[in-house]
Amino acid sequence: MTPDAPTRAYRRLSVEERRSQLLHAALNLFAHHTPEDVSLDDVAEAAGVSRPLVYRYFPGGKQQLYEAALRSAAEELEHCFDEPPEGPLTLRLTRALDRYLAFVDEHDTGFSALLQGGSVVETSRATAIVDGVRRAAADHILRHLEIAEPGLRLRMTVRMWITSVEAASLIWLDEGKQPDVAELRDWLVEQFVACLTATAARDPQTATVVRAALAIETPDGAVSTLARRILPVVGDAAHLL
Repeated sequence: MTPDAPTRAYRRLSVEERRSQLLHAALNLFAHHTPEDVSLDDVAEAAGVSRPLVYRYFPGGKQQLYEAALRSAAEELEHCFDEPPEGPLTLRLTRALDRYLAFVDEHDTGFSALLQGGSVVETSRATAIVDGVRRAAADHILRHLEIAEPGLRLRMTVRMWITSVEAASLIWLDEGKQPDVAELRDWLVEQFVACLTATAARDPQTATVVRAALAIETPDGAVSTLARRILPVVGDAAHLL
């Protein structure tokens, strides 16, 4: 090195910075491998630190590190459904699902482990973290429906749809990410509309929600597209009405 060559200044990381670094390394590993296939040595190597340093920040070992990584992933998933209450409901859901499915795509193999877990993560704490994601997503959607006190049927409909989104995402990964992610997104939005409509036939509160949502939908939006697809199908069954 010549005397004039620049030198890289070394900066000691703060406690929070170091912990974030380790969590980031762990998340990247868990994104592409099941928890059982990731060791603390792997995390240390990915972060460029020693194994004892990992233990210093996560004395509970891999279980504690995984739960911390899971909590971090859960927070990101929760934010996916945090959408401004503006415009048609289906458009808001489309944007939220774009973020959610991008997370699924990015984390790929590890998404199943993040939500379903393996032997290393079968704890009440891990289960509570994952369940918290589902409840937070449902709360976001119920707020978009602008109902102060949603009834049982409406709550169940939203939570069932959240569960179906999760299941569809896992199946999508298992099927080699087919169909195309944009088609999957639109399909899920249409399923939400269909679920709400089916519940509206039984529940006055949901019927009010559906009418209010339809009032601000656009002619070229998801609802119109779904209607055009359904009408030819139900038209064949008109004799049953």
